Amino acid sequence: MTPDHARWISAFLDAQAAELDASENTLLAYGRDLKAFADHLGQTDFENAVREDIEDYLVACDALGLAQATRARRLSAVKGLYRFAYEEAWRTDNPALKIKGPGRTKSLPKTLSEAEVDALLTAAQQHGRNTPDRLRNACLMELLYATGMRVSELVSLPVSAARGDPRMLLVKGKGGKERMVPLSPPARSALGDWLDIRDRDEELAKTKTGAEHSKFLFPSRGKLGHLTRHRFFGLIKEIAVVAGVSPDTVTPHRLRHAFATHLLAHGADLRTIQTLLGHADVSTTEIYTHVLDERLKELVLTHHPLAKD
Repeated sequence: MTPDHARWISAFLDAQAAELDASENTLLAYGRDLKAFADHLGQTDFENAVREDIEDYLVACDALGLAQATRARRLSAVKGLYRFAYEEAWRTDNPALKIKGPGRTKSLPKTLSEAEVDALLTAAQQHGRNTPDRLRNACLMELLYATGMRVSELVSLPVSAARGDPRMLLVKGKGGKERMVPLSPPARSALGDWLDIRDRDEELAKTKTGAEHSKFLFPSRGKLGHLTRHRFFGLIKEIAVVAGVSPDTVTPHRLRHAFATHLLAHGADLRTIQTLLGHADVSTTEIYTHVLDERLKELVLTHHPLAKD
């Protein structure tokens, strides 16, 4: 990657962070995709690349066997870079403007059954080296399923949001947008149990070492100061094993899908689910109606007497 490549990518990412409040995960993805494009260009700087270079890059991505969604995302990053360069007058043209990508195949989100979620919630209460670990794990899982939060929103929750036995939690989502999510009685109970032992351990640590109290609900000694997404991803796999659910089918985001699908199945309307999930557009939420349709179709084809051979 040339110095020109690095300069353009850095400036573009800074602008995305400052102007669009892009999340760290989004910035990392943009950075990886643009580095891959820079590696393909070799010694050709972004300033001198032409439309044919971008099209050749897309052909190379296809030849590598990259998924359609991955190729679409990579083109989106390149388009964003050149749109930014044009607006900044770094280029007098936009070579990516008229390039059409492979598009994105719309696949239905994979979810979990209510029985599988129940098993996971029960297993979370049993999994852990000690009582604090088990209470934390139970709280994490109850909050995730009760609210449909994104995992990044969950692990970075400030402890101040959980004080006073709240019926609602204030969550800061994508783009810094805030929303309120209600807590179920089991989630409130798990939250209260975890807070009691968390606060006790925080006070003991301050007495012994003078360490300041953490501002996070799920503190950690790591650089971020709170439980990381990566650690929780591993943790939920461990809980799945204890629950007897295939760990390959369990992720934090799949529990978010389960939250939405189960609400819809029990009569919640799309606008309410959209608000709870923090979707900017209701069309994003509508995909859960298709998940429900597929489940109902499967139910009929499996159990209807006329469906049998």
